[in-house]
Amino acid sequence: MYVGGLPGKVMNFRFIKEGEKVATFNEFNLSEGILKALSLMGFEEATPIQELAIPAALAGKDFIGQAHTGTGKTAAFGIPLVQRLQADSKEIQALVVTPTRELAVQVAEELNKIGQFMGIHTLPVYGGQDIGRQIKALAKKPQIIVGTPGRLLDHLRRRTIRLDVLQTVVLDEADEMLNMGFIEDIEAILQLTPPERQTLLFSATMPPPIQKLAQRFMKTPQLISIRAKEVTVPNTEQFHLVVEERQKFDVLCRLLDSQSPELAIVFGRTKRRVDELSEALSKRGYAAEGIHGDMTQARRDAAMRRFKEGVVDILVATDVAARGLDIGNVTHVYNFDIPQDPESYVHRIGRTGRAGKSGIAVTFVTPREIGHLRVIERGTKHKTMKMAIPTMKEALEGQQRQAVDKLIKTMETEDTTYYQSLAAELLSEYEPTLLLASALKLLTKEPDTTPVKLTEEAPLVAKRNFSSSRRSAYNQRRFGRSRRSKR
Repeated sequence: MYVGGLPGKVMNFRFIKEGEKVATFNEFNLSEGILKALSLMGFEEATPIQELAIPAALAGKDFIGQAHTGTGKTAAFGIPLVQRLQADSKEIQALVVTPTRELAVQVAEELNKIGQFMGIHTLPVYGGQDIGRQIKALAKKPQIIVGTPGRLLDHLRRRTIRLDVLQTVVLDEADEMLNMGFIEDIEAILQLTPPERQTLLFSATMPPPIQKLAQRFMKTPQLISIRAKEVTVPNTEQFHLVVEERQKFDVLCRLLDSQSPELAIVFGRTKRRVDELSEALSKRGYAAEGIHGDMTQARRDAAMRRFKEGVVDILVATDVAARGLDIGNVTHVYNFDIPQDPESYVHRIGRTGRAGKSGIAVTFVTPREIGHLRVIERGTKHKTMKMAIPTMKEALEGQQRQAVDKLIKTMETEDTTYYQSLAAELLSEYEPTLLLASALKLLTKEPDTTPVKLTEEAPLVAKRNFSSSRRSAYNQRRFGRSRRSKR
């Protein structure tokens, strides 16, 4: 450990390297109820950020957790919250602030799982949901509130949320809240909390406004950071392919046919792109749905439920709508439109390769966007591998393999007794190879060439300095934005 610092504040920096031994949850002296919940959730060993953050939070210290998506941040603050809070108190003892409603719901779900045997209840509050309904839910006296900045301020001004006995505030994805223009709302919320509270801040990056926020509202915070060789997900193979804008959709279909993903997320840059892509994929026979900020919460929740259950196996999403999604079985991520910057790239590909599983990420790059790809590679310290565009033959072969797998799995796992006499009868009448070939053709989804037209998106041209562009976007949001809590 060594000492660094922010102006006027001393910060203790603690790093853990890749491959170091991490603790089991039994080593944290946690309550039996929490250990039981973690066991049911499938948690065995703590992730690096959890190994360092949990003891610090249990000791009541302020800290900044610097780690990227998919590293187990929610449990890193959620476990200490549930351990330290009083179940017999019906006051709000902890507050978690998140940039989006999707993340608020996700965090609340995980905290409720951690606290299920401890009598600790968590309620999410966010824009887009009827505030009267939230007020009724608040009457049930949850100990933890998770919410978006705008809706939290609404409740605080109505005094339907009171923070008189608040013990801990968690700012989750603080850099994203900064990028979305929420910094003033966060400051207003923190000013309404007791000064003796514990403050935990999680942020993938540490831009100057986040450092100033820590300096103003935190007490001698530690910085807990993960030292890794790369900032991107190590279990995810990363590829790019160069393709003209007008050819993108056909290439995507060939990839889906040849790679046969179990669950895939396709990222589009705009809401219009998401609508057109999801409709086009459905037209060609894929089970696809889209989510973006203009959809009602009910529609987004329904789409997410179908995706998690495997009813829909392709989710098309914008960056904002997909932030905070935690779906463990996503095998492929397709960046149909190249991300705006390295941070967005890391966020997107972090949707796969989670919890030790392998994943594949493919980024579509138009010829004019090659320079932009190089900026992303420099920012992530990872060079993506170039992939050849799949041929129609490869797409068909991929679907044939999937048909064979289905057939063999049915043979190995299903009771086919009722069909065996019919099979024997068919085999006595027809040549076996021809009969099996016909069955495979029936099972195979052959490549569909139904005409589809998408509105072209302008290419992203590399900027010399991403930080200046993000500052410009932040200033534009700060001085001329409408309330963003409903995105």
